[in-house]
Amino acid sequence: MQGLIEKKGKRGDISILIVTALLGGIGVLFVYSASSYSALRQYGDAFFFAKKQLIGYIIGTIAMLLMGRLNLQKLRGKIIRWIILLVPILLLTLVFVPGIGKSNYGATRWIGVGPITLQPSELAKYGFVLFSAAYAADDMSRMRTFKGVLPVLLSGGLICLLIIAEPNMSVTMCVGCLMVVMLFLAGMKWRHFMIICIPALLLVPVLIIMEPYRLLRLSAYLDPWASSKEEGYQLIQSLYALGGGGWFGTGIFKSRQKYLFLPFSESDFILAIIGEETGLVGVLVLFALAAFLIWRGIRVAAGANDFFSFLTAAGITLVYGIQTLLNALVVSGAIPPTGIPLPLISSGNTSLIVTMASMGALYNLSKKGEGHKRGKKIIR
Repeated sequence: MQGLIEKKGKRGDISILIVTALLGGIGVLFVYSASSYSALRQYGDAFFFAKKQLIGYIIGTIAMLLMGRLNLQKLRGKIIRWIILLVPILLLTLVFVPGIGKSNYGATRWIGVGPITLQPSELAKYGFVLFSAAYAADDMSRMRTFKGVLPVLLSGGLICLLIIAEPNMSVTMCVGCLMVVMLFLAGMKWRHFMIICIPALLLVPVLIIMEPYRLLRLSAYLDPWASSKEEGYQLIQSLYALGGGGWFGTGIFKSRQKYLFLPFSESDFILAIIGEETGLVGVLVLFALAAFLIWRGIRVAAGANDFFSFLTAAGITLVYGIQTLLNALVVSGAIPPTGIPLPLISSGNTSLIVTMASMGALYNLSKKGEGHKRGKKIIR
């Protein structure tokens, strides 16, 4: 464990920590706003979800600061990298063990002990990033061969398989996109890239056909008003919320859709409540902050002084960017509805804590490179 925590050195891109903390704080505020009525009816406490989110925010802040001090190069070790990968895979497997896995709305995505629950897929995304970065950085030349990319491909495929079995197609898509882009950034040849991408794209309609509820969601996306009281209901209510906000919104805490009209208003569809209460201007400000965080992540990756740091920074930024984009597209009706939280904002402690910790790691990486200062790529 010696050397795992770094001594204080030069300061990195502090804006990453500030914007992350700000977005997390915005999340606590709107989780309360979106859930106060339903929490009061269900639990007799309007602050039920907000208090849980606040606890997650405090723990997440501590985790972010700790990751900002951690010696990330120690995670490149051959044993440690496998532990980082296999522990989340083991947890994903435990989801299916009766008495350990927790089900909600027909999906088994959590493991729990008493009141404490954990969503392993959130850990698996970042475990995969660290493993892939460490593996590729050991020998960049092997990523140019199909045999060389197999460990990354198989580990990502196994994670996708376990997540889709929960079932959770949205996070599966997130991990699948992450895996493909990570392999591309690691130097995989175009022909190997196409060998992976073409079957993956052909598999998507098969996965949709396999589950009847996915076909219903697809039809609801194409014409939500045809099933306005069933599969199309949630998307319609989301559009009502976004449309009702206008330019400047109805005012914070003054949403109408949160009165049990919009399901999952504090989690997957919290963006609709934000749009209703703060209007288009508020949504643009929120996504300006998210875009700033993504931009800083890209700058950190571009300025990395070693291949492991480059891939790790890129992977962390990709996870946040892909999930943010998917949530925005779902809530606005641009793609078929699927359950995926808005990072740092939606209710859910596992996602909040792990995302904040990852941003601490991104800040940590910014201390090693010069990209956040000059925007100059110095990877060799």
